[in-house]
Amino acid sequence: MSAKRVFVLSGPNLNLLGTREPQIYGHDTLADIHARLETQAATLGLEVDCRQSNHEGVLIDWLHEANATGAHAILLNAGAYTHTSVALHDAIKAITVPVIEVHLSNPHKREEFRHKSYIGMAAMATVAGFGAASYGVALGAAAGL
Repeated sequence: MSAKRVFVLSGPNLNLLGTREPQIYGHDTLADIHARLETQAATLGLEVDCRQSNHEGVLIDWLHEANATGAHAILLNAGAYTHTSVALHDAIKAITVPVIEVHLSNPHKREEFRHKSYIGMAAMATVAGFGAASYGVALGAAAGL
């Protein structure tokens, strides 16, 4: 039996992790996070497909692909699109694969414009505020689905 596949999708500016505002986002790069997720996934009997794009339409295409290929779950850190993208909200609502919203920081402890999440309104759950470990917490939750 093949491992269940979990898409890990990261949005705009997350390619800059490690150097972008480390006081908020930490020093881990996205590659560091992906490497830890691959190790964790293997112990959980999962496989991860980690991707990053700065483009909203690409993220939507990947949500559709995850659904079309029968993914087990999707971890989505939509970056700033979290607070602006009705299109991503609608894409999540249009698919059957469970989506877990992921954030490194706690958006509710930040600027007021970050308090509204279009992603969270459509996702089954949200994991936030644990830094890079937020991804691992979300993957553990996805394994239990």
